[in-house]
Amino acid sequence: MPRPLLSYKEALAWLYGLQRFGIKLGLENIRRLIADLHIDLRGSRVIHVAGTNGKGSVCAMIDSILRAHGYRSGLFTSPHLVTFRERIRVNGEMISHDAVADGLTRLRDLIRDWDPHPTFFEITTALALKHFAYAKVDIVALETGLGGRLDATNAVQPDVSVITPIDFDHEKWLGKTISEIAAEKAGIIKSRVPVVSATQRNEAENVIRARAAECEASLEFVTKHYDETRISLLGSYQKQNAALAIAALRAAKIDIDNSSITQGLACIEWPARFQRWDDRTIIDGAHNPAAARALADTWREVFGAQRATLILAVLSDKNFRGIYEALAPVADSVLLPKIRSERAAAPEELAKVISSVTPPLPYSITESVGEALMLSRAKPDPILITGSLHFAGEVLAYLNGEPAAFEECMQ
Repeated sequence: MPRPLLSYKEALAWLYGLQRFGIKLGLENIRRLIADLHIDLRGSRVIHVAGTNGKGSVCAMIDSILRAHGYRSGLFTSPHLVTFRERIRVNGEMISHDAVADGLTRLRDLIRDWDPHPTFFEITTALALKHFAYAKVDIVALETGLGGRLDATNAVQPDVSVITPIDFDHEKWLGKTISEIAAEKAGIIKSRVPVVSATQRNEAENVIRARAAECEASLEFVTKHYDETRISLLGSYQKQNAALAIAALRAAKIDIDNSSITQGLACIEWPARFQRWDDRTIIDGAHNPAAARALADTWREVFGAQRATLILAVLSDKNFRGIYEALAPVADSVLLPKIRSERAAAPEELAKVISSVTPPLPYSITESVGEALMLSRAKPDPILITGSLHFAGEVLAYLNGEPAAFEECMQ
């Protein structure tokens, strides 16, 4: 007999409880979920995006261009900033509270006796795919969660495979070298499905070329930036992302005109990507050294030689030293708040790294995000809030006056 329907809060509590199963890379569970839920996306085209940095922005750009042209679009991204519902959108609208509750109730009942038990991300992916199938979307922009080859999203047959710049991140699961990481990302390449890639390091490019040749897949490296019209997201790297998004749409043979590209790129809503909260406050989710270097470059583009009061919080499994060393040249001082994520590195540990980097910057540990913001506003410098998308989400909820709306994100 089916158990009672879960409320939205109960459904999320159950879903987050699956964190105890950790991260398990593999496609067996997601394929079983797709079959048992009778998910049929054959009427929809799929753009599958992997990479280290920029894949969420590329997906958001694709989605915005599609909607500008009048397509019914599906967008799947991770992690979320404030609410879980951000991960799954149809035509820009987040999945409803009721759809999350009903979908997760059905999934809970379906998998109660499964062994191995599906993980948080497998369940989330299945929920998204079912929602897109039910909504009869025309095209899905599908962002990988971790890696590519064994990521749950790789159970879907795409119309084009897209690879954003590959760098170091998630080494515990993906490998210690660029070649090893690239092999996991290039695992999204399918037989005779076109591939579009950003410019890569030589080691990554070689791996992508070999995989595409093995799969007899056409391969295009996008080397030029998009400079023709305004992009609502700041930073020169977003021009590369835009060029990649446009190339992906064309490789998938999706009919898009120039006015839709212009309109779509001008009105992307993608928070915590060099987001200007006000004249002196920037929020960015950079969470690895490569992203932090791009953030520092964008800071210089916008603020010149002006240095920031840096508010920094990083998850414990990230390369904090690399992130900090990339950001220190644009910072005048550092605030290290205690944040709500259970995965956050302790501010005291981050302080040890700051003290060891020459020249050491002045820093303070604060008890909360609110205290860090108050102290930063008392200084004349512009403010840079960064280190984690999870942290960015907590900050955005606080600044919007709804700290209780923040749904802590584990993955």
